[in-house]
Amino acid sequence: MDNCNVGFDLLIETSWEVCNKIGGIYTVLSTKAATLQKQHKDKTIFIGPDVWSAEHPSPYFVESRTLLKKWLAEAELPEGVDVRVGRWDIPGKPIVVLVKFDGMYKVKDEFYGRMWQLYGVDSLHAYGDYDEACAFSHAAGIVARSLAKFHIRHKLVAAPQAPRIISHCDEWTTGMALLYIKSTCPQVATVFTTHATSIGRSICGNGKPLYDQLHNYNGDQMAQELNMESKHSLEKAAATQADCFTTVSEVTARECEQLLGRRPDVVTPNGFESNFVPKGAKLTQARANARRKMLDIASALTGNDFSDDTFIIATSGRCEYRNKCLDLFLDAISRLGDRDPKRRILAFVMVPAWVDKARPDLAYEMAVGSRSRLSDPVITHTLHNYGDDAIINRIHQIGLTNNRDARASVIYVPCYLNGDDGIFDMTYYQLIAGFDAIVFPSYYEPWGYTPLESVAFGVPTVTTSLSGFGQWVLDTFEDSFAACGVRVENRTDSNYDAVCDHIADDLKTLVADSPTALTDISRAAKATAKAASWSNFIVYYDRAYCIAIEKAEARNK
Repeated sequence: MDNCNVGFDLLIETSWEVCNKIGGIYTVLSTKAATLQKQHKDKTIFIGPDVWSAEHPSPYFVESRTLLKKWLAEAELPEGVDVRVGRWDIPGKPIVVLVKFDGMYKVKDEFYGRMWQLYGVDSLHAYGDYDEACAFSHAAGIVARSLAKFHIRHKLVAAPQAPRIISHCDEWTTGMALLYIKSTCPQVATVFTTHATSIGRSICGNGKPLYDQLHNYNGDQMAQELNMESKHSLEKAAATQADCFTTVSEVTARECEQLLGRRPDVVTPNGFESNFVPKGAKLTQARANARRKMLDIASALTGNDFSDDTFIIATSGRCEYRNKCLDLFLDAISRLGDRDPKRRILAFVMVPAWVDKARPDLAYEMAVGSRSRLSDPVITHTLHNYGDDAIINRIHQIGLTNNRDARASVIYVPCYLNGDDGIFDMTYYQLIAGFDAIVFPSYYEPWGYTPLESVAFGVPTVTTSLSGFGQWVLDTFEDSFAACGVRVENRTDSNYDAVCDHIADDLKTLVADSPTALTDISRAAKATAKAASWSNFIVYYDRAYCIAIEKAEARNK
């Protein structure tokens, strides 16, 4: 990739997940921020939604009365658009503007009409979260324009040329901000990143074959069929109109080209910072604590004895049964048990569902240290929709009942592991260290932070070629546990059974490996995580910003 030396004077990055931890984009932005701050101290301003209150404040935002004080005095924001300025409480402590956007609802019809006339955005079929996302995005665009105009007006740069200002918008939820900037402030360079196309995710979620049939799909037609016209229309317009369009992996780049009609200018893989991973003796202690907790829970739930050498496997992530291939994971664990592994297998499905509460009987068993086999000994929390939950139904269907003589047992953990779930009372990051292997057999995974987190802890990881992370591993390393701590299984729309067998074989190999071999694999996994650090990946964003600035400067000559 060509080096790019064009710097910027102001970068305004807008996302629904700024100071709002609801998904993977939060991880992207919050880990990238430290590198941006190191390279461009306080030249980046993040814009996010102010969805907080005095009773429920954001745990990630620290308000300031002095930051951007001169801008605030001149901002002249419309009625119903209020802002709070502060810093994001993450490494790097970047500047943040949180935006209240209530006033945008009363002008939405006029705004939607304008976006239809200018860019063909079809908001007529909107439903669900579309209006909320667009109200925020409209308000964020107004704030971004105000910041840019202030910067231009006061020319806060020593160079003779006009200030180089970039508006970077993430996902369809901020598409209206990009289009607003495009139409009202052409001096600003625009970048749009789709982390996963709305229509691609919908195709997969509706059980249609995305990859074998990708060349036959028309994005607009599929959006109409799947009732996704508004989101798809907005995302397509933002991708088409941006000075630079990016996505996070080559897998998703091909998807964008077919479904959105534009090949991304740059693939910007998601970097990572492993500064939260304990080192040395602290990691060893964290592993011991996590394993003890998981083995105790398994024994209390099933009444079985799980010795210290039990091989603990897990999968985790968003509750997307098909996209995350949770059925394939369960089938692979069942087949692993049939292969007579040398150690007892304990597998956890750590995927939040419609959880009710911690099981009182399990909480009691844990409190008194009892080991009685409980009813339905495969789940740690009660569910509101037990009979309709796909994971629990699959566990029962394939007969993973955790009998005393079973070589492979499985436990479903249908809650967020944030430290106060009533059973584990440990965070997911505290538990990762205790796993012997983690499997992410994803079908739709534009990047994949969960496997990257796993290798950062030195845990051997299995994923597929349909994940962006898996493709990056294949492009960068030899495909073996010994070389990189990761095994990438080739996945298509039609090889479910073969992949299931291969994953069972991969796990059996790990179970049989010597302690020395497993130590070497763990070391290789950590090296892979280091190779994916933001210090290595930020150059892709540098290239994207160069492209955007060059187009904006050509437009404004």
